[in-house]
Amino acid sequence: MELKALVFDLDGVITDSAELHYQAWKKLATELGLTFDREQNEALKGVSRMDSLEIILKNNHCSDAYSAEEKETFAFRKNEYYKELVETLTEKDILPGIKALVLDARAKGLKTAIASVSKNAPRVLERIGLADYFDVIADAAKVRNSKPDPEIFLTCAQQLGIDPRACIGLEDSQAGIEGILSAKMYAVGINVTVTGSSPDLMVGSTGELSLDLLLKNFVAKGE
Repeated sequence: MELKALVFDLDGVITDSAELHYQAWKKLATELGLTFDREQNEALKGVSRMDSLEIILKNNHCSDAYSAEEKETFAFRKNEYYKELVETLTEKDILPGIKALVLDARAKGLKTAIASVSKNAPRVLERIGLADYFDVIADAAKVRNSKPDPEIFLTCAQQLGIDPRACIGLEDSQAGIEGILSAKMYAVGINVTVTGSSPDLMVGSTGELSLDLLLKNFVAKGE
């Protein structure tokens, strides 16, 4: 099958906004007197805001200590911290090789999409100057199931009008890789700590990515 689209996660793939999420969660956790570190943060990659909060609370054995309303307040507070940090982003925060990859893909007539559970994805893309380079940005507010569910990837393919099997998905989390594979897309992992299904192609960093590399491996798998 001919490659027709690239579907990107945002945090840790397009820009290191994953670090901003960590800082925002860390600030909230400190305020609540909870333990939270970078190792625990790995489990939050690709996971929705409310599910991320639940993970942090469960790790601290206090999930039942707060009401649903309190949890909504905590999640809102974390997002406000995150949005403040987003305003510090610039084009310099695009990860190595990504802008060239997106431009090359579009020059070849490929469609591009963002499959991020972050409701702030449009603003992040605006801040780093890439908002106009994606045909579809999935509306995270309308996606019911977090990764590893394939819903957000299937949503992107549907909105692009492209068979998922003609898409390459790029992710930096195990949950994201599982979602891509479940959607029947070709999965590219970027420095993923594999704890389940392996991506079709693994690279150590975004700087190793190129359209030629993706095309070569995509075609090879289809042969």
